This record gives sequence, structure tokens and C-alpha cells, in this order.
Amino acid sequence: MPTFDFEHERRRFLDFHAQHEAQWCSAAAAYTAQLTDILAQSVPGCKLEWRVKDAQESLRKFSRKYRTALEESGAPYAIEHYLSDLIGVRVVCLYEDELEKVAGLVRAHFDVIEMTDKVAAVESTEASFGYKGLHLDLRPVQPTGAGLVHTQGLSFELQIRTVIQDSWAVLDHKIKYKKAIPGPLKRRINVLAALFELADREFRQIRDETELELREAPDESELEPGSNAQPAPRDVANSQLNAFTFLKIATHFFKDFPFEPHKVDGFVEDIHGWAPKITRSRFNHLVRSHIGTVKRYRQWLEEHEGAGSFNPYTVMRHCLYLGDRETFGPALRKMARTRFDGWIQGQLVREKPV
Repeated sequence: MPTFDFEHERRRFLDFHAQHEAQWCSAAAAYTAQLTDILAQSVPGCKLEWRVKDAQESLRKFSRKYRTALEESGAPYAIEHYLSDLIGVRVVCLYEDELEKVAGLVRAHFDVIEMTDKVAAVESTEASFGYKGLHLDLRPVQPTGAGLVHTQGLSFELQIRTVIQDSWAVLDHKIKYKKAIPGPLKRRINVLAALFELADREFRQIRDETELELREAPDESELEPGSNAQPAPRDVANSQLNAFTFLKIATHFFKDFPFEPHKVDGFVEDIHGWAPKITRSRFNHLVRSHIGTVKRYRQWLEEHEGAGSFNPYTVMRHCLYLGDRETFGPALRKMARTRFDGWIQGQLVREKPV
């Protein structure tokens, strides 16, 4: 039975914690596995982790938040009834607008006991900066089920943060004094928190603008000979090749190839190293003009030499080299250049009229 005696309740809680800790760990792992499955398709890139709150840390939280008020009220209490975060799961996602998306998916699979929106709490003030994220106290809709046999309907706290918010929370926790301190130092902490908030917003906007650039990049590579489409404006055709316009051209010629962003970045940077002023129109012309020849060469290699990887990047390197050997000589290694030149020379000899 609950009592008024803190020391008695403290000892009872320590026994309660020791008795149930293993069960809580099993439940936390099961909830994390279920949430991983729920989020995998809709919010890719999330990182999930779980923990069971340490007994002494739990007692400190109870004393800080509830003990004084309960003792003044004279009401008996059991410490465990005031700790909703003994089991904790954290979802760290990439962008701010994914917080509510994660929360919506979670609500469809769990009963929400309580939700705390720390994002709204901070953003509703003009001069306050600090920790942001969503906290939800949850319990499974059904006490048990596939993968949840050890949960027995246990409630848990779910924290949803962005990578930036998570980083700020870790660093903010290391700042020992934040309130009763000199004004200039407090201002510096607020400025630092504001920079983290700005970084979160900028990452989201960069993502959105990148997607917009990819959608709106004009694509003269789709203007096949005989097409009724209008040619790209001169200023667009003569614009410098970049990752976005490269992707539009490359995916036209290699529709089913997965162009990974970091490899695209590296390849376009290499092209700029060989030809710093290359335009998107020039690149498109070199690939379009020579891709047929290079593909025949690739087929010949496969048939006669059993050549290994000859992926789209390799095809485009050969197209650039064939179009301008002086400028794009570094696009191929010496052995590859010699072999390709020999094949080209053989083709010319065979095609020469008798």
C-alpha cells in the first residue's frame, strides 16, 4: 500500500525497479523493433534507440518534480505511478517536417496517453530558444501480439527529434548553469540555440530546393531529332553543367541505373576538373553523339575480353574522351585509352572503302 513515508517508498521503488528491469528491457526492445518496421518505408533514414531509466535517476526526477507537492498535500503515493518514462524509445529523424509524420504513424499503432509538443512550446515565444521535439506517452493498442509478447501492455515514452535537435539536447545537457548566470553568458547560450534552430530549418529548405531543382531542371536531352518540342533557351543551354542538369541528362540515357548522390557529385566535380567551363548542352552533345559507338565497344569487350564493370559512368567517360581526346584524356586511365584507341582504329580500317 502507498504511504506518506518517502524513505519507505524509496526502498519499495528500488525493489520494484530491480524486479521489473529485465521485463522493461524486453519490452523496450520489442517496441523499438515494431517502430522500426512501421517507419522503414514512410520515413527512411530514422535512427531508433531505447533505454530503461536508471533507478537512482528515476528517484531524482520524482523528487525534483513531485515529492514536495505530494508531501504538502498529505496524500499517500507510490513513486512508480509518477514515472511514465521508465521505458523510453527515441526516434531521431532527418528533417523537422518528419516529426509530425512520425507522430501520425505512431498514433495509428499505439494508444496515446499524453503528448507534449516542445516544438510548439519553444516556437510560441519570441525570445526563447532551447530543446525542441515531440514526447508521447504510449501504450500498445493490444497488450500482446507478434513480437510484443513481453510488453504486457506496458506504457513507454517516445521522444521524436531531428538530428539537430538531438545534438542540441546532448550539448545543452552539458551546460551546467543556464539561468542564474550573467546576462552576456545567457545571451551566448541563446544565440547558440538559435543557430541550431536555424540549421534545422536550413537543412529542410535545402532538401526542398534540391528536389525542386531536380524537377525543374530543363532537359534538352529529351529533345530527340525530329521532336516537336522547342529547343531550350540559349541561356539555359549554355548554363554550366551541375549535379541537377547532369542527372536529367544521365537518367535519360540510363533510365534504370541508380545514380547515388555522392557519386554524382564526385563525377561532376571530375568533369569540371577536366573542362571547367563545360555547359550542360556540351555535355549532352558529347554523350548523345558517341554513346552508340561506346556501347558497341562495350559489347565487343564483353564478347572478346570478358571485361568487368562497364557502368554508365564508364560509358560517359568514354563518350567524353571520344568527343575531345585532348580535354578529356584524364577521363580514362592509360591502359583504357590505349585499348579504346586500338578498337576505334580497327573500326576505321574495317570501314575504309577498298
